[in-house]
Amino acid sequence: MAVLIDEPIWPAHGRLWGHLVSDTSLDELHAFAAAAGIPDRGFDHDHYDYPDERREALIAQGAVPVTGKELVARLTAAGLRVSQREKRGL
Repeated sequence: MAVLIDEPIWPAHGRLWGHLVSDTSLDELHAFAAAAGIPDRGFDHDHYDYPDERREALIAQGAVPVTGKELVARLTAAGLRVSQREKRGL
C-alpha cells in the first residue's frame, strides 16, 4: 500500500503540477490528501493534482516518488485508473 507521487511536469496556471495517487484505494488517497491539506477540488477522478512547491512536503509525509510511467502502471494494476474517455463520459 502506497501513495505515489510523480514529478511535477504539467504546466497550468503559471506553475508546474504533478499527480498523487494510491496503488490501493481511493479511501487511502483521500485520507492522505486531507491530512496534507490538499483541497477536494484537486481531485480528478483517480488522482490529486499538486503544485510543484508541495512536492518535498508530500514526500516527507510519506508519498513515494515514482516516474509518471510507473505511477500510471501501478494505478492501472490496482484497478483505479480512469481513462480520459471515461472522464469525458463517453
